[in-house]
Amino acid sequence: MPVRLDRPSEHPNVALVTLDRPEKANSLNLSMLRDLAVAWREIADDDEIRCAIVTGAGERVFCSGMDMASTIPISQRFARGERVDDDDFEGLRSVATALLAGFDLRTPLVCAINGHARAGGFDMMLASEIRYAVPQATFALEEVALGLYPTGNATVRLPQQVSWVHAQEIMLTARPFSAARAEELGIVNRVVEPVQLLPTAFETADAIAGNAPIAVRETRRGTREILGMSLEEGYVRQETIGRELRKTEDAMEAQRAFVEKRRPVWKGR
Repeated sequence: MPVRLDRPSEHPNVALVTLDRPEKANSLNLSMLRDLAVAWREIADDDEIRCAIVTGAGERVFCSGMDMASTIPISQRFARGERVDDDDFEGLRSVATALLAGFDLRTPLVCAINGHARAGGFDMMLASEIRYAVPQATFALEEVALGLYPTGNATVRLPQQVSWVHAQEIMLTARPFSAARAEELGIVNRVVEPVQLLPTAFETADAIAGNAPIAVRETRRGTREILGMSLEEGYVRQETIGRELRKTEDAMEAQRAFVEKRRPVWKGR
């Protein structure tokens, strides 16, 4: 399967999504777009999954974006009003969800960038909370070089995540840049050797999954909401979320566990 969703038994409550089409630079054809959208929806709907990891197969590319050779002819036929088969239509309709553009995963996402992240691969990465990359990875948003507007996550999320001038340089020049530069800009958390990439991602995912699930989910949601608010609105919103969390069984269990000097047992309620 070009998109694999695994639940490793040694990592409870963690899901691993792998883009497995290395012979085509893990580019996204219509079938992969459909399957990726299905995987993200499954993760979002499963409260037992407390953290997810996404990576690419192979040692060269994380994701090179869309498979233009296969997707453009079908999208052009659809734009002309010609009939496309149901599977292809579902693939076209799945683009935004597959790239996590406007789709809320509800679950923290760790991106293990095993190689080049270009175009849609870059967009998908921008939707993640935490990112690790191998030294040979490169990054680029190349839409303007193709006469296109970056309609994934770039113009929405990139200026929130790096300074304005760096976001504009990345988007307007379309020039690739290195993993070291990505770390310098804060686009990735850390550059690690390939042999340590997935172990590092799982270590972080396990740490997240080991915390109170409602608190993790609401902290992720709250910070995303508050990002677009004024300071006054943000403080009001965080107190509203915090007040509700203080009433949960998990919050009371954490207090009991502290007093009893043991690890809390989370109920997710």
